[in-house]
Amino acid sequence: MAVQQRRNSKTRKAKRRTHFKLTAPTLVKCPACGEYKLPHRVCSCGSYNGK
Repeated sequence: MAVQQRRNSKTRKAKRRTHFKLTAPTLVKCPACGEYKLPHRVCSCGSYNGK
């Protein structure tokens, strides 16, 4: 296993972790019931793609 040879600074650690963040899920409104759902998924009302 790799063992670090010297301590990383707080700045270096923070720079590495800038891309490690949560993203909010994309939600779309169901045209049938108006409830928010994930895209390309069947809504809880049973509709999908207007059917």
